[in-house]
Amino acid sequence: MPSTNVPAIAPKKTTAKKMPDTYERVFSRRGRKLCADGLASYIAEAEKALVDDREPWIAFEAFLHALVDADTNSLTQRLAGTFTPTPELFESASRAGELNLAVYERTKEYLRPGIVVEDFAMILEQITSIKLGDEARTNRLRHRYLTLVLEAMRRTGEQPGGGPDLPGPPPSGDELTNRWRVQAPSA
Repeated sequence: MPSTNVPAIAPKKTTAKKMPDTYERVFSRRGRKLCADGLASYIAEAEKALVDDREPWIAFEAFLHALVDADTNSLTQRLAGTFTPTPELFESASRAGELNLAVYERTKEYLRPGIVVEDFAMILEQITSIKLGDEARTNRLRHRYLTLVLEAMRRTGEQPGGGPDLPGPPPSGDELTNRWRVQAPSA
């Protein structure tokens, strides 16, 4: 039985000095794979939303619920800034961004004023941060709160407006992208 002080992934001859480098390689490789898989799921769901022939709002709701089920946005919270993305990841992220913008353009007449495409990422990350009970309970809670958020996002009535102005500006594209810069460890 391995010692509880030595991680199972560490090669037996690894010295303490080399351990951080070993961790970085293993977790960077794993992080890149998880992100690539997550982006592929996100792209597939966005493409489905864009060909969904239902009313754009219904397709948008289905898109966000499918993303919550896929759990791709919780990866962003855990992995952003932990490794340097590859050119392939940047390409996939760019494609996901293009599709996100297309979903937004298709849906924006149904959204309350002040909501921008960058809000989608922050909303989904908030929803997918919910973890309570087992997987089934977590999933039900996430969909409960997504439904509440969708109600708040939807334009109400025939008049422009749909509610009071939203406080503060939305996140910028640069703010969202900068999270993927590798962060120096805190001293």
